[in-house]
Amino acid sequence: MTHFMPAYWALRSMNEATLRIRNYQPADFRQYVLLQAEAEEAEPTGRCVSPQFIAEQLRRPNYSPGHDLFICEIDKGIVGYVDIEPELAIERVVLDCRVHPEHRRKGVATALFNRATNRIKDLGVKVAHVNIRQDNSVARKIVTELGFIPVRQFLELRLDIGRVEGLDIHTSVQWHYLQAGQEDDLTKLQNRAFVGTWGYNSNTVETMTFRINLSTRSRQDIVLAYDDDRIVGYCWTGISCEKGIPSVRRGRIYMLGVDPDHRRKGIGRELMKAGLTHLKNRGLKTAELTVDGENEAACALYQGLGFELQARTLWYEKSVS
Repeated sequence: MTHFMPAYWALRSMNEATLRIRNYQPADFRQYVLLQAEAEEAEPTGRCVSPQFIAEQLRRPNYSPGHDLFICEIDKGIVGYVDIEPELAIERVVLDCRVHPEHRRKGVATALFNRATNRIKDLGVKVAHVNIRQDNSVARKIVTELGFIPVRQFLELRLDIGRVEGLDIHTSVQWHYLQAGQEDDLTKLQNRAFVGTWGYNSNTVETMTFRINLSTRSRQDIVLAYDDDRIVGYCWTGISCEKGIPSVRRGRIYMLGVDPDHRRKGIGRELMKAGLTHLKNRGLKTAELTVDGENEAACALYQGLGFELQARTLWYEKSVS
């Protein structure tokens, strides 16, 4: 196994500025937040970049920023990073790389990916994945040159909630919001609903509890469907970020899941209507979601409700040897 060293790693870019790639340290937090905020302002992706949210993400389960986050410095300023999300249950890592707009095309992203290689190998996974918007030709070129190949296409959809008619729910299934103490039930349902789905990493109660209690989330945003006293489905809603902060206009459907034993009964559609109604009652004007382009049933459901395509993203994969 490769021995992981937290020392600096340096090289020369074409303009002779020194790039220094190293492990993240707690003292980097302020500059790390500033980098994310400036990158989001220049090229919006919808992610939240508030200091509180970023601090929470650095404390997520099964993750160590001192080992799984690398930063790039130029003249002692942080200009880029690559984040490694270990998903050991399915033997993969998900990479997230951002470079400050003023320092692109200088070899920063390539240097970051190369430096992360040893850590990825140490984790003993089989593949590394990275998600890139289809219209981001520069990023696609970089990962292709690094040996990544496209393996999956996801769709970004959006709906004008105000134009949706017939949000009334017509089913005998009962509806409630998630209550304290139901984390285990929700975890089991989610894992049953998504087992075998491409890219799905089974959750633990610890991970689920962490996500529920994020500062941008609320238990009231998770709608549960019951058959008698059994939870048979859920719709996890929330608020999208705009310019790095929670939006006052845009809602989001994070996940929609139905127990395999209760499918083909219209519960998924009714759950979506319940979730959209919740977002509408919060005063949100639009709803966004991401769906696997090969999930024909989900795509048909969302399009039937009026969701329209906004963008496409590609998942790239590289084998780890």
